[in-house]
Amino acid sequence: VEALRARGLTVSARKPVQSFEDGSELSDADVLAAATGEAPHVVCPEHRWYPMGLAPPMAAHALSAPPFTIRDLVCELVWPDALDIGVVEGAGGLRSPLAADGDNLDLLHALRPDVVVLVADAELGTINAVRLTIIGLQPYRPVVVLNRFDPGRELHRRNLEWLTAVDGLDVVTTPVAVADRLRPI
Repeated sequence: VEALRARGLTVSARKPVQSFEDGSELSDADVLAAATGEAPHVVCPEHRWYPMGLAPPMAAHALSAPPFTIRDLVCELVWPDALDIGVVEGAGGLRSPLAADGDNLDLLHALRPDVVVLVADAELGTINAVRLTIIGLQPYRPVVVLNRFDPGRELHRRNLEWLTAVDGLDVVTTPVAVADRLRPI
């Protein structure tokens, strides 16, 4: 988001729902808000903040909050009029529960984005995790980001090589490279 804004683009981010450990220093909405210049409660509506380290619908239930659906989350997404790129961040993995009736994949199908960015750890187990997620993402062909990539680590370099050469995926390792893959709407 910061790399896109540095290019002069208007970028907004939305996190439809978030759960977090109570007392956490910064929530995902706080981080996204800092990157976009928006207020945290614009990024994620205040009533969708669940201070409990569980999947959002589980946290809502444990906190005696009313259940919500994927449609509720989609309908609550509000974007500014002047916008070049809109970013929506899920929670957990592709099949992690996001609402009472669905997960991140259901949100993805409801939103039908132009680009899907899959953030994966660069460590051991990355190839398996990426491959399994890619199966679930059909027909989307995501940009894969190897998070915390260290070119000095052989494992990281080999994971990058495998995912690009063997699996033929579009894999990047820096925020600027992600920004290069995103185009204004």
